[in-house]
Amino acid sequence: MPQLPEFIEIIGNHKQRTIALLRTQLVFAEGEHKPSLFWLGGFKSDMEGSKAIAIDSFASDLGLNATRFDYSGHGKSSGEFSEGYISRWLEEALEVFDRSDEEQIIIGSSMGGWLALLLNNILQKRKNPRVKAIILIAPAIDMTKDLMADHFSEKQFNELQAEGFIELPSDYDEPYIITEKLIEDGKNHLLFGKPVETACPVYILQGAKDEAVPPSHAIKLLSHIMQDPVFFTMVPDGDHSLSRPQDLVLLKSTISRIISGEE
Repeated sequence: MPQLPEFIEIIGNHKQRTIALLRTQLVFAEGEHKPSLFWLGGFKSDMEGSKAIAIDSFASDLGLNATRFDYSGHGKSSGEFSEGYISRWLEEALEVFDRSDEEQIIIGSSMGGWLALLLNNILQKRKNPRVKAIILIAPAIDMTKDLMADHFSEKQFNELQAEGFIELPSDYDEPYIITEKLIEDGKNHLLFGKPVETACPVYILQGAKDEAVPPSHAIKLLSHIMQDPVFFTMVPDGDHSLSRPQDLVLLKSTISRIISGEE
């Protein structure tokens, strides 16, 4: 029987909205402690995507709990996609994270990789951050600047200022709506230009044939993580999604390595 999502209300600082989430809640023996998997999807992706569903399957195989959710404007959560921006989605990620009390392996894909590091920055300021490791899949760090605004034409900038949004091609049925709010808010969360300190191991999985987040972008991130262990895997024939069966095997083996403490 399909698992039914929970719905939580978030008021916060960025308008009230209803967030849909799916989480497993295994009961462990007394004294038994296992980390959980915390999934952060990409821009316009939802918790029914192939990697998100695979996370639940991995958790079941490994005897772990897992959490995945839809950002506002995505999937089963409320709101319009065009109303979203980084501060808002980050607030939602923190709210969902705080619904558990277990140690977590945070797994972020594309934009979710940026949110994973931003979330970790907030959590590391706590006495008990509960982050065992971070896995980043084609991480779109600082995407609103490095992967969007820096490539806009003069015509696009003029349209963005005049209309408040522009449309960009996407792999979905409809184009991406990129708002001026998204671009401006992203400036408040830029990570590049200073060391990225995570206080936990980081695992980066990157496709060499990724056109949306090119390998050079992942290598740029790699050069910013100087204080913590980082493990970088380039998939020679991998694209942006890294969701083929062999890519999911790689993701599962990465999780298994973290759980087993091989490194």
